[in-house]
Amino acid sequence: MSSDPAVPDWAARELPATWPDDLSLSRFREIWRILWRALRKTQGSVTLPRALPGADRIPRYALQEFHGLPNGNYSRRITHGYSTGFDRLMLGVMKDRRDALARELKGCRAVLDLGCGAGHGTGALIEGGISEVWGLDLSPYMLQHAARTYPAARFVQGAAEDTAFQDARFDGLCASFLFHELPPRISAAALRECHRILRPGGRLAIVEPGREHWQTSGRRLFQRYGWHGPYFRALATRTYEPFLASFHALDFGSLLEQSGFVEIRTREEFPTALWTAVRGT
Repeated sequence: MSSDPAVPDWAARELPATWPDDLSLSRFREIWRILWRALRKTQGSVTLPRALPGADRIPRYALQEFHGLPNGNYSRRITHGYSTGFDRLMLGVMKDRRDALARELKGCRAVLDLGCGAGHGTGALIEGGISEVWGLDLSPYMLQHAARTYPAARFVQGAAEDTAFQDARFDGLCASFLFHELPPRISAAALRECHRILRPGGRLAIVEPGREHWQTSGRRLFQRYGWHGPYFRALATRTYEPFLASFHALDFGSLLEQSGFVEIRTREEFPTALWTAVRGT
């Protein structure tokens, strides 16, 4: 549609290097610099190159070294490693969950994957038979990985709380591991934006980290799930996630209702939680 945001050719676009890209991994001192940034308890801020597309529109809350990644989601080298390594860290769980999101949106004509990252959720939508699939993310580096891997989708840069799409543009929306990386006020704004760009009766499907391994002891989790239990607890509690505690303090179902959604359903499936909802009138 003519009023949609422009879709750059991310696959071919030359993106500027950031400091992790300029390091020589053959030198111990520079390897140690990356490891020290990744393992320290307090994380630094992201440094953006001036030539980065859309740098002036990236909100401050996103400019942190989430997950202990040196320079966060803003590096060719680091995002490549993260885009291939995240599913391994999650022990293969995420493919099943992304497929579940796609099943919830089956029959939709046009779907937007919010916070698409490297596009694996977007790819699940394509495999699910949805004819018009979009992905949106703040990081041009992530969008480049996504565009190169899933050329059938259209990828645009933007924030979940300010997508730049027109009202009632989509039949379905999904988000995978996005909302726990947003401050609560931004989560509320993003859900209002979801309501705005969904058509009445459109469907929303969201998967996030579950609460069980956040608030349950490692011993009890081991009794329930074997070594997977304390493993996922360690991921949740020892990986830098600045807004995870405030996310788990939210009543997310109530937040969906306050944002105008109905038919809200929640399904806990360790170690994740899935919410589905329908846009009301």
